[in-house]
Amino acid sequence: MTTDSGPTTGRSHPTAILAIILISYFMILLDNSIIFTGLPNIQAELGYSATGLSWVQDAYTLVFGGLLLLGARLGDLFGRRRVFVAGLAVFAASSFLVGAAATDWWLIAARALQGVGAAVVAPASLSLLTASFPAGRERTRAVAWYGAAAGIGASIGLVIGGALADWVSWRAGFFINVPIGIAMIVLAPRFLPETEPRTGRFDITGAVCATLGMATLVFGIVNTADAGWGAPVTLVTLAVGALLLALLVRNEARAEQPIMPLRLFLSRERSGAYAARMLYLGAMIGFFYFTTQLLQGVMGFSAFQAGVAFFPMTVVNFIVAMAIPRLTPRFGNATLLATGVTLTLAGMAWLSLVHPASTYLTAVALPMVLIGAGQGLAFAPLTAAGIAGVTARDAGAASGLVNTAHQLGSALGLGILVTVSATAGATEDDPARVLTAHISAALTGGTVLLALCLLVVLALIVPSAARRTLDRTSIDLTTASVNQKA
Repeated sequence: MTTDSGPTTGRSHPTAILAIILISYFMILLDNSIIFTGLPNIQAELGYSATGLSWVQDAYTLVFGGLLLLGARLGDLFGRRRVFVAGLAVFAASSFLVGAAATDWWLIAARALQGVGAAVVAPASLSLLTASFPAGRERTRAVAWYGAAAGIGASIGLVIGGALADWVSWRAGFFINVPIGIAMIVLAPRFLPETEPRTGRFDITGAVCATLGMATLVFGIVNTADAGWGAPVTLVTLAVGALLLALLVRNEARAEQPIMPLRLFLSRERSGAYAARMLYLGAMIGFFYFTTQLLQGVMGFSAFQAGVAFFPMTVVNFIVAMAIPRLTPRFGNATLLATGVTLTLAGMAWLSLVHPASTYLTAVALPMVLIGAGQGLAFAPLTAAGIAGVTARDAGAASGLVNTAHQLGSALGLGILVTVSATAGATEDDPARVLTAHISAALTGGTVLLALCLLVVLALIVPSAARRTLDRTSIDLTTASVNQKA
């Protein structure tokens, strides 16, 4: 039985490898947010109810989050490049179907199929990056770019989605995925290294429990936005999801080749990274969702103007993220992560103070600068912590957990914040004041999530990183002493 899952073929073109991985990952992230600014046009064209419209986004999130661990495991078993290309094919084909949707059910089904492709491409992209770049400066640089893509993908999606919705059609944002996907499918076999497939038994029980458990849990969370946390459907689905995930843990402890190796959680740093990512993304999805409503529903921005309004965050985010390879050797991942979460927390707290008379510059743009700087500092160290110390055979599973935390955190966070927002503004008569009260309450909830994220970072990730640095220094001193005596 093969135990090594490292790269076996592929040309040594690091720039091309990184470009293919980032463009493919960016395309997925883009579609996770491009839909926001186009929702009013979609509702008008296809006649969705308010509840039905939410499933245009939720169908994608539900399938994406539910299938991530299975998608990661497929890469381990059948070769990550092969699975990566297959996922791109599914994503490109389903993007065409989304753009061509003629009915409401067609669009939702196509978005769900997009989630299948994304659940395969996302973990494969990170595990291919890990396999292609050796630990050290090269991987730090590659992960920094990957983190930058994660950080700016959402805001760029809002700009592109708003521009296309205003000037062309909401459909254009999905049609452009087709030529990009085809180009990446053609280039991937030429440049990306293949990993040797691992033989052995497939963890069917683990795959079923992981997929159904996470899908059911995400469905329960998403359902709270309409039905509330106390609805029977919500309670049943959350209970079933929790039960299936408990069975998953029990199974993984016994499986010969588990889909989610429990040894990945033995590291406090990695466990902290997964928890922190869920909390961070829960806050950030709420930021995008509710700030878009603030700009269009309260401040009167068009879809394109709302997208452009995110530029202060996007530009700062990119500049800071590109400095990460230079900052990491000097300050370390843990310090950058803690600083990034703190800045994001400060920006979210500032933004949550919004009121009907607020102006864009002081109430939105300036807080966005802090949030953008925080994202730029946080995402790459958060990703690096999630794959810290993993072996080649666990790279796929670890990257799957990083992306699972990303999607489940988004779904959970949005469900919580929508519920929080619904309780605000009941005493107001003016629609603008009611909407502002909803938004302010949701952003306050996002601030709480970020405060919890900071606590996790300081309690788990920072001490682990400090201990690793101390151990490395001790080894270096011992080696130097031995060499001096010799």
